[in-house]
Amino acid sequence: LRIFVLGIGFFTLCFLMTSLGGQFSAKRLGDSPFTIRTEVMGALESRGVLRRMSDMLEMLMKRMDILARLENSTDFHKGDEARFPLDRFQPAAGLMERIQAIAQNVSDIAIKVDQILRNSLLNGKVMEGRRDQCEVPRDPKYPDCAGKVEWMRARWTSDPCYAFFGVDGTECSFLIYLSEVEWFCPPLPWRNRTVAVPSLPPPPRAQAAFRRDLAHLLEVIGTGKESLSFMKKRIRHLAQQWLRAAWRLEQKLAGRQRDQKHILIHIGFLTEESGDVFSPRVLKGGPLGEMVQWADILAALFVLGHSLRVTVSLKELQSHLGVPPGRGNCPLTSPLAFDLIYTDYHGLQQMKQHMGLSFKKYRCRVRVIDTFGTEPAYNHEEYATLRGYRTNWGYWNLQPAQFMTMFPHTPDNSFMGFVSEELNETERQLIKANKVSSMAVVYGKEASIWKGKEKFLAILNKYMEIHGTVYYETQRPPEVPAFVKNHGLLPQHEFQQLLRKAKLFIGFGFPYEGPAPLEAIANGCVFLQARFNPPHSSLNHEFFRGKPTSREATGTAVFQVSSQHPYAEDFIGKPHVWTVDYNNSEEFEAAIKTIMRTQVDPYLPYEYTCEGMLERIHAYIQHQDFCTTSSLPSSPKTKSPAMQSPPSLLALSPNATHLVWSPSAGQAPQAWPPVASLQAWVSEPQHTCTETCRRHGLVCEPTFFRFLNKEEVFLQLSIACDSTEYEMNHLYPAVAENVHECYLQKEPLLFSCAGYNTKYRRLCPCRDFRQGQVALCRDCL
Repeated sequence: LRIFVLGIGFFTLCFLMTSLGGQFSAKRLGDSPFTIRTEVMGALESRGVLRRMSDMLEMLMKRMDILARLENSTDFHKGDEARFPLDRFQPAAGLMERIQAIAQNVSDIAIKVDQILRNSLLNGKVMEGRRDQCEVPRDPKYPDCAGKVEWMRARWTSDPCYAFFGVDGTECSFLIYLSEVEWFCPPLPWRNRTVAVPSLPPPPRAQAAFRRDLAHLLEVIGTGKESLSFMKKRIRHLAQQWLRAAWRLEQKLAGRQRDQKHILIHIGFLTEESGDVFSPRVLKGGPLGEMVQWADILAALFVLGHSLRVTVSLKELQSHLGVPPGRGNCPLTSPLAFDLIYTDYHGLQQMKQHMGLSFKKYRCRVRVIDTFGTEPAYNHEEYATLRGYRTNWGYWNLQPAQFMTMFPHTPDNSFMGFVSEELNETERQLIKANKVSSMAVVYGKEASIWKGKEKFLAILNKYMEIHGTVYYETQRPPEVPAFVKNHGLLPQHEFQQLLRKAKLFIGFGFPYEGPAPLEAIANGCVFLQARFNPPHSSLNHEFFRGKPTSREATGTAVFQVSSQHPYAEDFIGKPHVWTVDYNNSEEFEAAIKTIMRTQVDPYLPYEYTCEGMLERIHAYIQHQDFCTTSSLPSSPKTKSPAMQSPPSLLALSPNATHLVWSPSAGQAPQAWPPVASLQAWVSEPQHTCTETCRRHGLVCEPTFFRFLNKEEVFLQLSIACDSTEYEMNHLYPAVAENVHECYLQKEPLLFSCAGYNTKYRRLCPCRDFRQGQVALCRDCL
């Protein structure tokens, strides 16, 4: 009996502690502010448990008392007093007293908990009343509040992130979320808000120091994809060139202080969510140009001394950004930990999808690696939609300079580039001595590129031994003629050795604008490529459909490319680059004969050396700031012929042909490039601003458009304006001379060096540039 009673008592105590502990621990500091109803209902259940336990103990005491009375009245117990002394029953009496004390304590606890929970229920009802009585505030400072509440009523269950932040379908939960997580509604007066404590000034930023070892970068890049292995192998191969270039740049900067930036590199096209079609093709001759560029970007940022995080998965991206759980409709609740984010169009889409409203807040920190470039007419969503420039890739409303290209297609974007391997003098002389004048290498690792090229391959075969590097697994591709010596897909260093022996590197028209022609020219080859007649565009080639650039060929929304590699044609040219019409057999054959007789040295433009790329990226990081609003007056947003613009800061040049920065104006604050490099010219009707500046030995600089977008500039250039209008047009500021109508730009995002219309002469901002480095002016470094 005693064992039974002790067991019941112990079980009761355990049950009591577990029930009370579970109920009272349910209320935590981190619990949602919208769980009052649940907690009150739990408390009522706890009170019922206490009462039932008190009743159980009281019943147990009554049964023990009955047993005791039966014991004292039976003859059996009296007769056995000799064998069962009275002291054997003393503990039973003590146990009775203990159970009675426990029952009394439980009864007291039940009364006290009942009082506490009554007060809690009363407070809960008050809060519940508040939650049910919330009204949408009418505050002119928050004009979107009512519309957002209406949206929440209909869509709050569309994303789990709303419930994560406490939204439960009530009006008050909508308003709390919209005022405390988002910022569309004013704070509710009855919500507890902590008094803002003055924060200490942030600690000094760590300074960037040039690195002397790339081993840690290889760890940061990670493993698991063939594409990552390719990039790491390239970084190892060029490591010494990067380190020597870093030392030379460090000497140029002469100890200049540089803040260390925290940089996230998210390579979106390598994520599984975007398909990652590149990684499986790395070992099968697939396109490597993008991975070459990303490897060089990683190496440059690391050598410059910045802190890097690299992601190639959506899960890693969400973790690094601090994205709340859900489908991406809620904003980030913690400040973004990165000063800069380098990504591509795939990554940009993923960031927008998962950052919610925070994407708009932080998009100024994004740099988009964009092979072909994005011109302003395609970037501005409203304008692109109205004027027919909308494509699958544009309309992001970023600053055009946030897009970074592989080649300097248009000054509207920032030229990122990549690097080719540099040769020392010994290597240069060795290459010249070992060149085989009758050896040609074909640019094209995929068999499909060779299809239909039999005619000019036969002409080439009359003069030169043709080598190919076409990928195959077991059988030779039938597209490759039998007279071609096919080496299969070669490792990079073996491909370099092949180029060092060959005289000619010949392109078949695809791929467009890859790094291989520059590598061939750097190894002493002549690059022969096809001239496209008519130019390739979205109208006649599927590859270009949807590209967010017209490549400034016309004033229309048509992307046009005149050759396989326009940079090689325009920026390098003969004797290193020959561009001919492959459909003209005589012209093609004559070019081959001339190339065989021509002696060329290995040549690599400075902007494609490690040092050249380090210069550019250093300058961009130090000077490009798309998050700080310029202190200079912006362009008006409304059209008004009578609107007065600020006085011009320009002066007529001594020969009265163009405008320059006025010496009396001083230096413009926050202006980069430095305004001393500015020259303002008027275009011919058939020329873009890019072409206009180039004809004067200059480069178009779109950041200077804001200094030209004034009525006074027309007067200074002796242009008569019968009327002046502000409008959205990527060709403005401009003048229609036949009718004496002048136009100023209404939308700064549309300032563009690209595009022309024979109706207009454009005002073009130009600048000087460093030798071999068109991206930077002479004083930009």
